[in-house]
Amino acid sequence: MFDRGRLLLLLSAVCVCHAVQDFPQLSHVRTKTSAQVQREAALDVIGRLVRDRASDFEVRVDQNVGPKDKDTFKLSSIEGGRILIEGTSGVAVSMGFYHYLKYWCNAQRTWAGQQTELPATLPLLDKPVVVTTHDKFRYYKNVCTESYSFAFWQWDRWEQEIDWMALHGINMPLAFTGQEAIFQRVYLNLGLTQAELDEHFGGPAFLAWARMGNLRRWGGPLPQMWITNQLLLQHKVLQRMRSLGMTPVLPGFAGHVPQNLTRVFPNANVTRMRRWSQFNSTYTATYLLQFEDPLFQKIGGMFIQEMTLEFGTDHVYNADTFNEMEPLSSDPKYIRSAGKAVYSGLLAGDPQAIWLMQGWLFLEGYWKPPLVKALVTSVPIGRMIILDLASELNPLFSRFESYYGQPFIWCMIHNFGGTNELYGAVDAINVGPFNGRKFPNSSMIGIGLTPEGINQNEVMYEFMMENAWRTEPRDVDQWVVSYAHQRYGADNRAAADAWTRLIGTVYNCSDGHHDNDRVFLTRRPSTKNSYSIWYKPRDLFLAWEGFVNASNDLAGSQLFQYDITDVTRNSLQIISLYYYFDMMSAFQKNDSAGVQAAGVKMSGLLADMDHVLSANDRFLVGGWIADAKSWATDADETKLLEYNARNQITLWGPDGEIVDYASKQWAGVVADYYKPRWEFFSTWLTQLIKNGSRFDGYIFNKNVMAQVETPWTVSTYPYPTEPTGDAVAISRALLAKYQPVIHNPFFQKIYEMSQKQPKRQKVESLIRKKFRLSSDIPVESGTWQFSVMEERIRVEISR
Repeated sequence: MFDRGRLLLLLSAVCVCHAVQDFPQLSHVRTKTSAQVQREAALDVIGRLVRDRASDFEVRVDQNVGPKDKDTFKLSSIEGGRILIEGTSGVAVSMGFYHYLKYWCNAQRTWAGQQTELPATLPLLDKPVVVTTHDKFRYYKNVCTESYSFAFWQWDRWEQEIDWMALHGINMPLAFTGQEAIFQRVYLNLGLTQAELDEHFGGPAFLAWARMGNLRRWGGPLPQMWITNQLLLQHKVLQRMRSLGMTPVLPGFAGHVPQNLTRVFPNANVTRMRRWSQFNSTYTATYLLQFEDPLFQKIGGMFIQEMTLEFGTDHVYNADTFNEMEPLSSDPKYIRSAGKAVYSGLLAGDPQAIWLMQGWLFLEGYWKPPLVKALVTSVPIGRMIILDLASELNPLFSRFESYYGQPFIWCMIHNFGGTNELYGAVDAINVGPFNGRKFPNSSMIGIGLTPEGINQNEVMYEFMMENAWRTEPRDVDQWVVSYAHQRYGADNRAAADAWTRLIGTVYNCSDGHHDNDRVFLTRRPSTKNSYSIWYKPRDLFLAWEGFVNASNDLAGSQLFQYDITDVTRNSLQIISLYYYFDMMSAFQKNDSAGVQAAGVKMSGLLADMDHVLSANDRFLVGGWIADAKSWATDADETKLLEYNARNQITLWGPDGEIVDYASKQWAGVVADYYKPRWEFFSTWLTQLIKNGSRFDGYIFNKNVMAQVETPWTVSTYPYPTEPTGDAVAISRALLAKYQPVIHNPFFQKIYEMSQKQPKRQKVESLIRKKFRLSSDIPVESGTWQFSVMEERIRVEISR
């Protein structure tokens, strides 16, 4: 029996083609895996998800089910009440299986867990359902995701993620694991020593930035254990991806080389790049082999050849020479020579090579249209794929004439640093891919997910990946009601209303914010911390109440327990603003008792946050640290790996170079890092009042780093890896505790003041330009905002 939502879904499943260019140069980028192997791999995905019910599904892989280069699945009811899933690939079958689970069985599989209880009798299909994707490719991963989220995964977690990819239709995932072993072979064969490579490779949690030439050495030396075991892991990863019909993207050589390459090749033309972020030259100002040097093509070819011998190839390679690194020259000829060199290096190892690059660098003001054109047209049309990396925030394809004809992928970046923050831009994601395909002379060939970190805001990823086959923007409110039903396996009005409120407010940012703009509570305290918000806090608090109201019926749901924890966490984060403003008001009045009182409240709130986070295994810092240590084979490796894990999510560098960028609101780090840091801050302010001194941010930062931050990063305190307590009961109790606070007019006023502020992106852009800050650096773009906003809010509230 079909409901209205299902009927609309079926009507929207018919493929509508747009005038998008065809690229025959990409025709060889396709799976080489046999239909039988793909069928078996898809059956295994089904079996891991529904276990003993897997026999209720029959699977066939046949490229003729749909049009060429467009994944298609067909669902039919067959004898015995079973469901037949036919697909053009193992990915298409997996996507079809998940489609049936979601829209006929109200089921869901996300990072936080799964709700896949099937009805005793599977719902029948009155007629076959055929769904065809718009584009050839569905891409997955940012180069940073490898470090912010995937850094310490063993095979069991990788297996879960590849299943998730297949179910969501991903057929072009980035596969960067294990590349250090290949570079090691190449450089040792060229005559460098292992000691010299130890100065080149980054540590396990910082490999993403060492690979892009942003950093060297930091977090190292990289143990040989790690290099070897990651190579072995990559074999498993690639085998599984390919078995499902995916086309993995392997790394290429972008030109960054070890410092001592000139010892072996004295005549090599090697220059130093500019410093990256706030790191000094010990760890940055990396070395770049100049593009006209014959060694460039030689090393590039050796790397591809060695990698192909080890792993085989699917002919697509990622290389980013200038990611967040301004080139040494702004001459278009120089930029063009850079592109030609990278591409020539790929061709030297694989004549069928396709260069995939992240378009993130083009957000920087340096990259004017002539320079972008020089780079992207240095490669024959169709032999480069550009990831329009943050299309929902700042699409660049329209600014650069659809990348001057080079194929691009419309991507949702969504998350920066792997932070925990409720956030989304649902309207932009609902219409953006359609606009990309309809753009004049569009060269769009796919959609992609490019978050810097995962395991957050799962609703946005479920929504985004349906753009692979949706034919028009959705009725968002109708869609999210269906989402809530799928997520909990129950039609609960309170939960559906809470999600409807969230999707229309918290998840509907349209003013240029991104998720790392606002993680106030996990930002190093200052008297000038700023905060702006794009939704009314009251909507978040009402959603929190909705989840608590739904908890009587849904408390047994794994995904509901995750969601109520997440919403409670974010609500407490917003409430913390009230205590911060109280603290600053007292400080400005030299009221030490007021500062202390606000500090006690802030400390109590952080204790409450840690308490609720401790009740869900997805919010435990112990899991992150345990995963890191699981690779170690001796005490030295254990120490190195734990330090990498702790430093990345806090100081991000030896001296807080990118402090708090990858902050995590996880149990353990909240109690033992953020809570003591805020307590140190309130004590510091109290002492300043007693001494009659002014707040000096530089002096405070040095002291809080020495007293709180650095000690935590070098600690080896063993945090739990199993949850304790009842998240639902704790969330209910905390809502009752903070009811008097959440009704304060302060929260409405801070929203109103936020709406009157200048566009945040413009402010940040000016500051970044003035101080030459990398886009990885959180910008205190409103150092003036506190005094202005706080005073205006206080005046308004007092009226």
